[in-house]
Amino acid sequence: MDAYIYEAIRTPRGAGKAGGGLSGVRPVELLAGLYRELAARTGVDPAVIDDIVLGCVTQVGEQGANLAKVAALYAGWSDRVPGMTLDRFCASGLDAVNLAAAKVSSGMEDLVVAGGVESMSRVPMMSDRGAWFADPEVARATGFVHMGVSADLIATLDGVTREECDAWALRSHARASAARRDGRFARSLVPVRDGAGAVVLERDEWIREGLTAEKLAALPAAFAEAGAKGGDAIALGRYPEAGAIAHVHTVASAPGVVDGAALVLIGNRAAGERHGLRARARVRSYANASVEPVVMLTAPAPATRKALARAGMTVGDVDRYEMNESFSAVVLRYVRELGLDEGRVNVDGGAIALGHPLGATGAVLLGTLLDALEREDRAVGVVAMCAGAGLGAATVIERV
Repeated sequence: MDAYIYEAIRTPRGAGKAGGGLSGVRPVELLAGLYRELAARTGVDPAVIDDIVLGCVTQVGEQGANLAKVAALYAGWSDRVPGMTLDRFCASGLDAVNLAAAKVSSGMEDLVVAGGVESMSRVPMMSDRGAWFADPEVARATGFVHMGVSADLIATLDGVTREECDAWALRSHARASAARRDGRFARSLVPVRDGAGAVVLERDEWIREGLTAEKLAALPAAFAEAGAKGGDAIALGRYPEAGAIAHVHTVASAPGVVDGAALVLIGNRAAGERHGLRARARVRSYANASVEPVVMLTAPAPATRKALARAGMTVGDVDRYEMNESFSAVVLRYVRELGLDEGRVNVDGGAIALGHPLGATGAVLLGTLLDALEREDRAVGVVAMCAGAGLGAATVIERV
């Protein structure tokens, strides 16, 4: 049984710091606004939703206690609608979509809401104090290093230069700026409003206009200190062939720390017909992968290959790719490993320019991809994510 995508919406992404555009908005409110908008756009009575599956990485404080369910209640949805949150690090939002599709394609559910949320200004990354990074014994045993050190390790192993990293970052901002200026995000974007209905934020605020190669070249390396404090030694212990870690990434070639949320409505054909919904795409396949945890960020390519094989496709059958821009060298590794045309990857910019709201990003990218496929009248797209501890996920969608 096919799982169809009926709608995909998201909030703007606000700078994830004090004073950021969404820093005064609780994560439960980010979700509640999207829940209400999803019901209004589709005309679906929330009481018929079989489940809600949301990604959220740092599930403590305001993001704890099963925010998927609690936010649905807060939004006024029926108390008969179940809900759950999941954590597969940065791939959480995409895995939420994949799990929702699996529920539908198995025949066990008819309509499922998927998505994710992360308020990084209010619930900082790693504030959950997980054993992987907060327990010294576990960190040593598992080879934990900062993700930026892993990105610099990948750049070193692949011979990626500082100039190449800066160039990809500059391209990301230029593409995102053009997309925002041309209104390409308008289809899925839902302004965030306060209790009185006034707009709090209506557009992505991380994008930087007027960036130049000279400005980027003047920035210091962002992860040299983390490397000097033991990260480089761990990386070289696993990969001595690297010789010495070249710290080529800066804050400009790393993903933006932002707040945001996204929702995707997934269901079977019968449910769509019953509720008067128009299918926009179907989920052809999905896959997870894992690699050695020190290099950490290279699993998107094997996950993509696995997902494409399950769909009976090759990389050449895909019109557009959304590969999360965790760091410049990570995207460049993905592009080169799969032999992709850079013009088909992140056509509207990526997380370097737009930001990476951790547990929401996968669902955000799925909506961005679907909008691009519709706008360009193309058929097949892939979303791919890397994640902590060596994890990766990929999803193949096809317009209908």
